[in-house]
Amino acid sequence: MAALEKGITQNGTGYNGTTWNILGQVYFPKAVTDSTFAFETNSDPGQFVPVHIHPTQEEFILVQEGILDLKLDGQWVRAHAGDLVRLPRGIPHGYFNKSDKPARALFWVSPTQKLEALFRQLHNMSDIEAIVRVSAEHEVNFLPPEAND
Repeated sequence: MAALEKGITQNGTGYNGTTWNILGQVYFPKAVTDSTFAFETNSDPGQFVPVHIHPTQEEFILVQEGILDLKLDGQWVRAHAGDLVRLPRGIPHGYFNKSDKPARALFWVSPTQKLEALFRQLHNMSDIEAIVRVSAEHEVNFLPPEAND
């Protein structure tokens, strides 16, 4: 991976024009290096990412618009626009837009590990079993569906 390039990734765009569709949610990579990976998500009402674990990465979420409900280490918490969510490696977490308005958030993980490669592979995939398998191959481990309750 290349060193961090100076510059601006404009609002509503991804780094080098990249956009991913991951189960209907729009992801924009904002910056990518070996040490960190930043990306934006846009979640319509009802969209979510199920509870999962990153065993090798720290993750942060800066809610930019709307509200996200998070299942964080077995507990429900709510993050509003302007809030920063801290997710240490190994902590089960998932995020859910349970509101009636879209939500937008900036995520970043450190180190990048295999996450950018995972997103490239998940782009436009729809088979949930395949998504879970491919995610595990990229160090993102989904918990059973009951973990989302």
